[in-house]
Amino acid sequence: MNRVREGFVLTRNPFNPHQIRRVSLAPEDVDAIVFWTRNAGKLIDCMPELNRIGYNYYVHYTITGYPRILETHVPNPLQAIETFCRLSELIGPDRVIWRYDPILLSNAVPLDEHKRLFSKIAGLLAGRTRRVMISFADFYKKTERNLKLIDGLATADLRTQSDKLFELVTHMAEQARVHGMSISSCAEIMDLDTLGISHGKCIDETLLRQEFQLNLSAAKDKGQRPGCGCIKSVDIGSYNTCLHGCAYCYATFNEAMVEKNREQHDADSPLLIGSIEEAGSFAATRKKQPDLLQEAGNCNQPI
Repeated sequence: MNRVREGFVLTRNPFNPHQIRRVSLAPEDVDAIVFWTRNAGKLIDCMPELNRIGYNYYVHYTITGYPRILETHVPNPLQAIETFCRLSELIGPDRVIWRYDPILLSNAVPLDEHKRLFSKIAGLLAGRTRRVMISFADFYKKTERNLKLIDGLATADLRTQSDKLFELVTHMAEQARVHGMSISSCAEIMDLDTLGISHGKCIDETLLRQEFQLNLSAAKDKGQRPGCGCIKSVDIGSYNTCLHGCAYCYATFNEAMVEKNREQHDADSPLLIGSIEEAGSFAATRKKQPDLLQEAGNCNQPI
């Protein structure tokens, strides 16, 4: 919220931390904000101010109900559902999207448990959301490394087990229909249309047009994965900054790094992690080091 009030945020290139980019948060430069969260409690407290400023926004809200060995610090599922419902009451069910992802098949959450969890959560969120998005866990090297640290955990890639995948997604599509939700996949190349699951877009020009009368290009963001259908946006998040401790997360490498970054967070800094001495006179710094600082304001794109 300090960055909202200041009107800009600075982000570091994750592959070159010395390269810093300025992103305008001025209302006239922002078509919409798309939030991802597992706990919107503090965000809810900020919404009156966001509304007064005039931002358009909607929220992706992840609730899976996985056991603590996989999701160490996430809110209790019933608590998360209660907060989800509060959020839906405030901004409406069309602007809160339930995410059941990533789907990780394991001996801790076998197929039948996924079916039970999805059905239970869908029933409790009925009428509170119009959409649910799913995706399947990607086994990046860092993800596999973190999962192997859990004693006794055995995982499998559901995409390689067609019978189980068919059984689960058919069940999910039926439960979504019963509870009044459309269901789509996130960044999945496989075609599930015949099973009732369409290719989805987290940053969706159709939703932005329906909710906020924004006419944005439907062109895919070329910087995203092949299966991603999102339109162009600016990501202002940072790796290794989430404290929820999900073992399957691709954006968190290890807890020690997360804790170090938490200690370096300064709510008054224009950067999420750490600070730069020249932040107070950013315009002058840009003139001195144009190769390190890139302006990203007035881009007429959602963030």
